[in-house]
Amino acid sequence: MSVDEGDVRTASEEGGPALSGDVRTHARAHVVLPAYNEAASLPPLLTRLAEVALTEKLTAWVVDDGSSDGTADVVAAGWPGLDVRLVRHRVNLGLGQAVQSGLRAVLAEASGDDVVVVMDADDTHDPALIHRLEDEIAAGADVVICSRFVDGGDDATAPPLRRLLSRGAAALFRRVLRFADVRDFTSGFRAYRVSLLARAQRHWGERLIEERGFACMVELLLKLRHCRPVVTEVPLALRYDRKRGPSKIRIARTVGQYARLLVRDRLSPAPHRAL
Repeated sequence: MSVDEGDVRTASEEGGPALSGDVRTHARAHVVLPAYNEAASLPPLLTRLAEVALTEKLTAWVVDDGSSDGTADVVAAGWPGLDVRLVRHRVNLGLGQAVQSGLRAVLAEASGDDVVVVMDADDTHDPALIHRLEDEIAAGADVVICSRFVDGGDDATAPPLRRLLSRGAAALFRRVLRFADVRDFTSGFRAYRVSLLARAQRHWGERLIEERGFACMVELLLKLRHCRPVVTEVPLALRYDRKRGPSKIRIARTVGQYARLLVRDRLSPAPHRAL
């Protein structure tokens, strides 16, 4: 079934997800997966998420961003042991709008105690980290970043130019923004407390994410800082060796987006009231 932009459909198998009796009782994790032409990468990733769902209350939200390779069909068919939902864009709108649509869908359903996890749909991020992310949120964090640049983190499998961009951006943002305790500003694998995102959405509405490309992850962090969140990082070993298909990042374009974002952040006034 074709689903219009912003619409959501349940795509779990008949009978619902098969969860064990050892499922942890804390908040549900809502995993947002922005996906553009990821039909080959989604099956192994959804299988890994189903393994996590054996011990976690978990819902996966796949945002098909105008794919042409059958990405939506993978999700619409359902996945054994996993509650998976489909949010579909008719045309490609970019990573920022895919993340925005996923967050909007989750916030319409989630409770304030739940956790939102955003991760890449190309199987380079390990869903086993979701346990750790939830534990960090339960311990008091509002945002948890899976970081390549803390002890135990690793990005050795990424292409050299991609590593150069990530490390250069991290050094720049760390110096310019002075965001305490953050080393990996561009990581696409993060967890957020739902109540924090809900506060931010009430203030910014559709402007919560305005960047279309990879700079959206930095933009969201910059806007959330006005809510005075507790931010922590956990080590991420990036598995670029599991990636199927070419990278979608454009280095020069992304550098320009980062530069414009910094200028806009400097010129934009802070919210006039506490969030």
